[in-house]
Amino acid sequence: MSSFRSDFLHALDERGFIHQTSDDTRLDDLFRTETVTGYIGFDPTAKSLHVGSLMQIMMLHWMQKTGHKPIALMGGGTGMIGDPSFKDEARKLQTPELIEANLAGIRRGFENYMTFGEGATDALMVNNADWLLDINYIAFLRDVGRHFSVNRMLSFDSVKLRLDREQSLSFLEFNYMILQAYDYVELSKRYGCRLQMGGSDQWGNIVNGIDLGRRMEGADLFALTSPLLTTASGVKMGKTADGAVWLNPDMKSPYDFWQFWRNTEDADVERFLKLYTVLPMDEIARLASLGGSEVNDAKKVLATEVTALLHGRQAADEAAETARQTFEEGLAADSLPTVGVPRAELDAGTGLLGVLVAANLAGSNGEARRHVKGGAVKVNDETVADERLSLDARDLRDGAIKLSVGRKKHVLVKPI
Repeated sequence: MSSFRSDFLHALDERGFIHQTSDDTRLDDLFRTETVTGYIGFDPTAKSLHVGSLMQIMMLHWMQKTGHKPIALMGGGTGMIGDPSFKDEARKLQTPELIEANLAGIRRGFENYMTFGEGATDALMVNNADWLLDINYIAFLRDVGRHFSVNRMLSFDSVKLRLDREQSLSFLEFNYMILQAYDYVELSKRYGCRLQMGGSDQWGNIVNGIDLGRRMEGADLFALTSPLLTTASGVKMGKTADGAVWLNPDMKSPYDFWQFWRNTEDADVERFLKLYTVLPMDEIARLASLGGSEVNDAKKVLATEVTALLHGRQAADEAAETARQTFEEGLAADSLPTVGVPRAELDAGTGLLGVLVAANLAGSNGEARRHVKGGAVKVNDETVADERLSLDARDLRDGAIKLSVGRKKHVLVKPI
């Protein structure tokens, strides 16, 4: 039972989002008595965030849902440096043009989790390049740098671990924690921001911002961190053998996104229902109580609810129905991922191995060959054993060829 009385912290606490806060009591009182503005920072290192960031996005979602104002801070300025926290080496520096393209893609994902606008509780997406790129270096050293102790900066784990391993830490990266702290001060001045949230590995950086805000502005600021999340088997969220699970809906189909969540490990189902869906807690408790083969029903609900948040309810239901037809009825549903093959190639006959690679069902001809030899490949739900098999127009069923690797990877091959 949560000890928090504010709707926001109560929701976060009972769902498992809270690792640490700078002051439980005062932060709880703040959320009970005021409309609070809070933020989380994200690095625009790709055209989309992946599900490893979904925990933080859901924290912003709950902030807005409970009547407060979330800010998604994009590191357009700090992204030109890269966060050195717990990294073995410096990140590749990005150009302003690439960062702008990444920001546009990332926003496509955010718009599915919160409402942006100018209202009191409407979310904002802010770019720290707006203030960092115009900094006067001498003035910044005088006004901001003087508040930082190098001795203390060297003691933070994010820096200390790198130095203990005798790995290079550039002066450029060493500045990152100062700039991140300054972001908090700027957001406090510009938007009345009182809370910074992030993963538990960001605790030191967030506390730096609280301290800098107090020293420079006399601001009373707060911190809240979430636990670092891995799956029950110890794998980091967001990455699979097939690559990142993107949150830009243009970069991951509803069906593939649904399948990722459907494949959740049994031990993670209850935790993921709490973190990644908005289902009521009593319904989550009911689903978590399902045992034996019924846990698969809970996984399907998890997959559908998480997919509905990103892709919409209709797309989520269609993905669930596609999966049902594919696995329970063996049908080639139209909403499966598709790959086009030129009509002329199909008329003449095109090699199975090459189509497997083109459909991203194998990374190379060699891998495709191993799948065939292992009995994992099916054409129109029939296992094939001949790696030299050619697919042609005679294999079309209702205008497509259903190609499968294992029980969970299916693609429709269509002539173009």
